[in-house]
Amino acid sequence: MSNNLIEMDKRHFIHPTSSIQQQQKNGAKVIMEEGDGIYLKDITGKWYLDAVSSLWNVNIGHGREELAKAAAEQMKKMAFSSAFSTFSHEPAIRLAEKIASLTPEGLNAVFFTSGGSESNDSAVKLVRHYWKIQNRSERRKIISLKRGYHGVAAASTSVTGIPEFWGMAGHMMTDFIHVDTHYNSTTDQAIASLRQAIEESGPETVAAFFAEPIQGAGGVLIPPDDYFPRIRALCDDYGILFVADEVITGFGRTGKMFGIENWDVIPDVMTFAKGVTSGYFPLGGVVVSETIHNVFKEKSLGTLFHGFTYSGHPTGAAVALKNIEIMEQGQLVENSRLMGNRLLLGLKKVKESLEIVGDVRFVGLLGAVELVEEPVSNKRFAQDQHVTLKAIEALHERGVICRGVTYDNTDIICIAPPLIINQEQVDQLVEGVYEAILKVQQQLGIKR
Repeated sequence: MSNNLIEMDKRHFIHPTSSIQQQQKNGAKVIMEEGDGIYLKDITGKWYLDAVSSLWNVNIGHGREELAKAAAEQMKKMAFSSAFSTFSHEPAIRLAEKIASLTPEGLNAVFFTSGGSESNDSAVKLVRHYWKIQNRSERRKIISLKRGYHGVAAASTSVTGIPEFWGMAGHMMTDFIHVDTHYNSTTDQAIASLRQAIEESGPETVAAFFAEPIQGAGGVLIPPDDYFPRIRALCDDYGILFVADEVITGFGRTGKMFGIENWDVIPDVMTFAKGVTSGYFPLGGVVVSETIHNVFKEKSLGTLFHGFTYSGHPTGAAVALKNIEIMEQGQLVENSRLMGNRLLLGLKKVKESLEIVGDVRFVGLLGAVELVEEPVSNKRFAQDQHVTLKAIEALHERGVICRGVTYDNTDIICIAPPLIINQEQVDQLVEGVYEAILKVQQQLGIKR
């Protein structure tokens, strides 16, 4: 059976963000068949600790029958109905109201999508529309951060600040600018980079600044405490909209319902996906401020020519409502904070024990471990040593699934387990990380 699946996979399945040649040569790395809590089981019967919540999204864990029941009940009643042409239905209405009640003050109106890439693509169009209907169509430039990841649709690829995503199909769209991140720089330097970009572009031509509260796919890059308050002030100075990409950081991942709340900053626009349904159904969205919504209501004449077939999908909305209910009843946002602290302390002990562990950083259950040749000087390994690949493979051998990042000559292990993780499982994860990095250190011939 497994050989048949591997051959079918090679012949018919083009995998996203994967090496097609490697797939054709070696087949699927692993074929999963079952999930239970923070664990996944493959078709050989091997269990894995899902230490990155699959794609940062399975916040309430695998195998939750409550979500299957919520989907089934909605499908039996009405599986789908369009939200075009002002048609509506109860699940989407109630989900929009619920999300508005959870987001920072003033963010009150929701446009639904099918996922994160669509959400950020929609945010680009909505902020440009906001300026256009106020006779400010010259305000269309979008500024974002290097190492930021915002998706792979046309506009969201252009917002993304990781060059590896730009060349796949040619070139990016115009009027997108990428500035220095806060990673390996001071807040003063990062703010100066943004200010310079605004001034050089012409403030009157800039529509919005996009940023993840914590850069996820870029390597879990956590900003200094004063970074976002100063970003908010700078955007206000120039009259630029601030868009917070909460696709990864939303719905409890950072120990707050939304990541930007860790810095008490309120954006003008917020995008979300992933954790809103814990991956049980494709769903995302854009939340806009009351101010922006009022401008839409007053000046957006005729039809808003933007939308997706599954915007506000009733089954997806029902799943999201049940998912949020489970999070609230299980106090999973608080558990994220508590278990994140325990995981951070455990991995700091790993750093003390192993020579090649550099920075260890976490906010809630979103964090990373960097591997470096020399921790004191932060000297990086040569890329031909493939340190990240070795670490991810060593973790896989030990039944732990993590994500590796190597952008800008870094070796980063990203960790983001489901929010239901408990103390015993945290300790199991820490032990697995320790053993895997120890193996890599021995392979490199490094001894403390």
